[in-house]
Amino acid sequence: MIDLHTHSTASDGSFSPSALIAEASKRGLSAIALTDHDTTGGLKEAAKTAKENGMRFIPGIELEIAWNSNGEFHLLGLGLGEPKDEFNRVMEELWRRREDRNLEIVDRMNKAGIEVSYSDIDTQTVRPATASSATAGHSIGRPHFAAFLAEKKIVKNRKQAFSRYLGKGKPFYIPKVGLEFELALKIIHESGGIAVLAHPMSLYTAWGKLPEVIKSFKEKGLDGIEAWHPSAKVSSCKRLEELGKKLGLYITAGSDFHGEARKDRKLGFTAGGRKISETFLEDIPALGAI
Repeated sequence: MIDLHTHSTASDGSFSPSALIAEASKRGLSAIALTDHDTTGGLKEAAKTAKENGMRFIPGIELEIAWNSNGEFHLLGLGLGEPKDEFNRVMEELWRRREDRNLEIVDRMNKAGIEVSYSDIDTQTVRPATASSATAGHSIGRPHFAAFLAEKKIVKNRKQAFSRYLGKGKPFYIPKVGLEFELALKIIHESGGIAVLAHPMSLYTAWGKLPEVIKSFKEKGLDGIEAWHPSAKVSSCKRLEELGKKLGLYITAGSDFHGEARKDRKLGFTAGGRKISETFLEDIPALGAI
């Protein structure tokens, strides 16, 4: 059993990188990828713990891509090696964009009568000491604001925080500026990784158009698709796997594990409660040396 899509406290998960790996080992996983949002900050710690536990570790990241639709376009970078200068530059830019967005959310909350400072949101995070540590720091996002609202009893739970305040169209929602697809592909490939379309159903593209859309992604350099994801129906996952294979793309599967924030998602399991087999990793030669 393996997992090719997980998150730690380096972004919006509730397990530290080392605790995540320890938990995965406890549950019997033989390999795991850490794919935090817009940061590689947890990779070194996770890799160390994986080695100590005799687990195969795949260093990764999850990037949000600019997408003109009601859906979301997320890209996984799997098998990242030593980051190049441009990779670090892009991480710095993403950090600045996220900081600007977070500060605007804080401003909106205060104007709405909810007294909060950025340090309140940052309490449980590891802040970068310098600008250059964006690749080694913590990625703060809406889930942390949701946790604050729940802690202050302004909402009952994080889910309600999104439905009332932080979801699309709500008072504290500010669209995230995604990366250009071609640039994301470039920095992933230059770092030795493969680029995988995460949870394709989140694109909100009709089935009639999806094959052409994914084909266009492949022509630009996409390497694979995460056909199996817990947010999709098993029937949809089977169709995505068939489509991916037809297009000559790698097929991956993940739990998108976040810990306490998403208790419905279990390490090593994907859509329909299915275990994620080692065969998914065996079928990707590009990750074979990791």
